[in-house]
Amino acid sequence: MRAVIWLVLLFAAAVVAAVTLGRNDGLVTFYWGGWRLDLSLNLFLLGLVASCFVLVSAIHGIGSLVTLPRRAREWRLLTRERAAQRALRESLAEFFGARYTRAEKAAARALAIQDGTPELSGDHELRVLSHLLAGHSAHRLQDRQRRDAQLRQAIRLGKRPGPVSRIADEAARLLAAEWALDDRDAPRALQMLAELPAGAARRTHALRLKLQAARLARQPQEALRTARLLAKHQGFSRVAAQGLLRSLACEALDQAHDADQLRRIWLGFEAADRRDAFVAARAAHRAARFAAFEDARGWLRPFWDRIGELGADEREQVALGLVDAAPGIGADWLPRLESAATAFNHEPAVLAAVGTVYAERQLWGKARRVLAEAAASPGLQPRARRRAWRRLADLALEEGDTERARQCQHEAASID
Repeated sequence: MRAVIWLVLLFAAAVVAAVTLGRNDGLVTFYWGGWRLDLSLNLFLLGLVASCFVLVSAIHGIGSLVTLPRRAREWRLLTRERAAQRALRESLAEFFGARYTRAEKAAARALAIQDGTPELSGDHELRVLSHLLAGHSAHRLQDRQRRDAQLRQAIRLGKRPGPVSRIADEAARLLAAEWALDDRDAPRALQMLAELPAGAARRTHALRLKLQAARLARQPQEALRTARLLAKHQGFSRVAAQGLLRSLACEALDQAHDADQLRRIWLGFEAADRRDAFVAARAAHRAARFAAFEDARGWLRPFWDRIGELGADEREQVALGLVDAAPGIGADWLPRLESAATAFNHEPAVLAAVGTVYAERQLWGKARRVLAEAAASPGLQPRARRRAWRRLADLALEEGDTERARQCQHEAASID
């Protein structure tokens, strides 16, 4: 197709030349001093075109000759820049191939090429990436001294003005936080993450690192806040987020050393955490350890008011929490507990809670029947079963039945 187009153009040019130059009846005369030169118009035009072509070619040739040193210098610079880029790509490929010694050497070669080429000194991105690759390779080789030296170089370059330097600084600090976590150095990881700009600190990867650092530093409340942010950014699946938030909330409660601290932690939770039956049950267990039984019952009351809406696992946790919080319970709890015992008489945890409250209110007959049924159930947690048998032993002693009390104590002791 291209040959046909050129042939058509050639024929068109021939036609135009024949029409314009065919007659050749023009004359061009030059006078110089006493001389006269006559040329045909066609010859003059052809000579003019040829002269222009020769002149332009001469100018281009002289220009090429004059710029030859500059072009040679640019070619050498381009060659060295390509060599540095090739070394950087080689370092990256070797790193992903788990050949960390080779990756570190290739990154060092890229830095050496850049150091030996003054014209490449302004390429901060190449230098920072080389330092980070070399540092990461040294980290994989567990050479912390070389790793930290490369990190210092990268952070120093990141302090220069410009968008590339800002990105390099963020990358260096995120990598430093990862390395600190690998070293089990939570304070350093938190320090590096705290030095990030606000926008970078809210990225999903940064939040994940902060969550790991907070858990490593045993700061469950900070970890809980971070996990909540990750859940809002959809950093976890819904089920995983719920389990993680619940676990962190329970860890925060377990760190309380007295009732006042426990109340502060509970009030610091979001409403969603306080609506979690597992978290409320753990809070009740902790409050019972500090003899804050009224607080424990107050945190459990909303769940007992809607006990039918809870799942079986949630009812079990709420019921076991009330077992610990039963001392000093008021008579206002009896109607809701009787309703729960009627509706869920097949769940031993609910029966254990109801029987414990009956015994606390000195309703011996009701307590004995319900506690005996709960204690005999193998589905009840061993700790709750032992408490039920011991409560039955206490009831037997109240009635003067020492033999029955001894049997109940023996049953409690036999539970693993």
